[in-house]
Amino acid sequence: MKVLHVYSGNLFGGIETLLLTIAKKQNLVPQMKHSFALCFEGRLSRELKQSKAEVINLGNVKLSHLWSVLKARGKLRQILKEGNFDIVICHGCWPQAIFGSVASNIPLVFWCHDTPTGTHILERLAKLTRPNFIIANSRYTQNSLDLLYPNIPSEVLYCPVSANIADDVQFVRTSIRSELNTANESVVIIQSSRLERWKGQSFLIAALGKLKDLPNWTCWIAGGVQRSQENEYLQELKNQAQELGIGDRVLFLGQRSDIPNLLAAADIHCQPNIGPEPFGIALIEALYSGLPIVTTNIGAAVEICDSSCGRLVQSGDLQSLATNLAELITNPSTRMQLASGGASRASYLCGPHNQLSFLYDLLSNIEIIGHK
Repeated sequence: MKVLHVYSGNLFGGIETLLLTIAKKQNLVPQMKHSFALCFEGRLSRELKQSKAEVINLGNVKLSHLWSVLKARGKLRQILKEGNFDIVICHGCWPQAIFGSVASNIPLVFWCHDTPTGTHILERLAKLTRPNFIIANSRYTQNSLDLLYPNIPSEVLYCPVSANIADDVQFVRTSIRSELNTANESVVIIQSSRLERWKGQSFLIAALGKLKDLPNWTCWIAGGVQRSQENEYLQELKNQAQELGIGDRVLFLGQRSDIPNLLAAADIHCQPNIGPEPFGIALIEALYSGLPIVTTNIGAAVEICDSSCGRLVQSGDLQSLATNLAELITNPSTRMQLASGGASRASYLCGPHNQLSFLYDLLSNIEIIGHK
């Protein structure tokens, strides 16, 4: 089975991590061969090529430049004609809106990574081409699909996530802490996510402001500016930390490609979303690394975090977040207890072999339908 994944490729976050995992682990299910059609060169295309995956450049596309859309569609149409692909998967509304109609004679799958609202312009454009099947990245996402594609069959498939754990954890831990001027005895709270407001970085800093008199903790914020509006948010976060008197204890690490090493050097992963998380690959990566996780009880986070591996706090409850963090900072035995359940929880939900096998089973049963 030859599968073509279609995506933009200009940013880097959860979808990009998923695509890289599929590329790197496709040998686990050799019945599927995965190729990737992207519009933009960047980190994703570079790392896909490094993994020896087939990467097809469709050319830069802007919806406001109709000629760029038509040119890219023409290139994809030719690729599908010559490539003998069995399935086309569009990851999100942007590629679905631009390229979904090109896959007229091939089963088309829409992989839904965000919860539809039914009103966004990209969603309205994506609706013009109905897929044969929908993969939802969580039950939370699946429950909103009728706003986009009513009466289309769907299935939940948690993203395959690899356990990228350093061979010598203690060496990595010491090296990273030395690089970041963080004492060995300091309890490190890390948030590794896109620099977006709904990810809750500001909420985390506010909670840590309540713990400024608690000794021996440091916070690492991993995630850099990828879009212009994120510059303003980053500056707000830095100002907030200074105003709360914890500016020297909150480190902004920018965009990093060594997240597994950062997780190996940390003690707690906290991503207190203030908006619903459609899934949460960062949470899975933290569990694999043996970190207890603290997150809010909205979106798909409740499908990932349970009492075996972390703490769920009420969304918007600043005091509860501060209290749970303080408990984990001051109680290493509790951290160890929660950490012991993390890897098995992550593997159960997102082990690459099981999830890619499930993907193969889903795609094998898709037939072309006549209402696209």
